[in-house]
This record gives sequence, structure tokens and C-alpha cells, in this order.
Amino acid sequence: MLKQVSVYAENVKGKMLQITGLLAKEDINILGSVTNDSAEYGIVRMVVSDPEKAIKVLSEAGIICKLTDVLAVEVADEVGNLNKLLQALSDANVNVNYLYLSFNRESGLPIMVLSADEPKAVENSLRNKGFSLC
Repeated sequence: MLKQVSVYAENVKGKMLQITGLLAKEDINILGSVTNDSAEYGIVRMVVSDPEKAIKVLSEAGIICKLTDVLAVEVADEVGNLNKLLQALSDANVNVNYLYLSFNRESGLPIMVLSADEPKAVENSLRNKGFSLC
């Protein structure tokens, strides 16, 4: 299971630059991310090299953020593999709140980062179905 940094960012010019600059200054690598926006605020969800340090640095800069447990499932880069993952989750009656793509820097394979209720139970279910989790 991974820790994801969720950042609540004001939807203003330069906010993403500020966030990435703070992380870069502290040598924190962004391994995967997705951004959802609304009129006033956006949510930036990131898997980073040092989530605890990222939370500290961003919080000290006055940026609202939190840590969340997410799952990272390695999938081969082949047609239908995301569908197979989602079917396995559906068969286990798991609702996926959101997902985004990253990759395993060691194997070079894609990783689907996903949020679901009861992540530990979901992790066990996926392992039992033969999926590789990071």
C-alpha cells in the first residue's frame, strides 16, 4: 500500500508551479499524479518519493494537504489489462473511487494507482487473484 499526497490547491495562476517548486527544492520526486479542478480549487493527487516530507513541506508553506492510503497495481502494457483489473475489482464488489497511471521505475511496467474503500481488504483480494501490488 502506498501513501498518496492529496493537495487542495487554489485554482490560480502559478499554484502548480509553487507546489512542484517546493517539492523539487526538497528533492522529492513526483512518481505519478492526477489533477481535478473546479472553479475555485483543484485536488492534486500525487504519489511521491517521500510522502511524509512532502506533507510537512507543503503544510509549512500554507498549502492544505493530507495523506491517503492508495493501492498500486502493476499491469502489463497490453490491451485489456485495465479491464481485467476493473473486472476483478467488480467481482469482489469493490467500488473504485478514482485511479491514475504511474509506472514502476524498476520493472518499467505501468502501475494503476487506485483509491477504494477498505484498501487493505482490496489489496488482499487482488493478491489472491494473482495481481502484483507495489
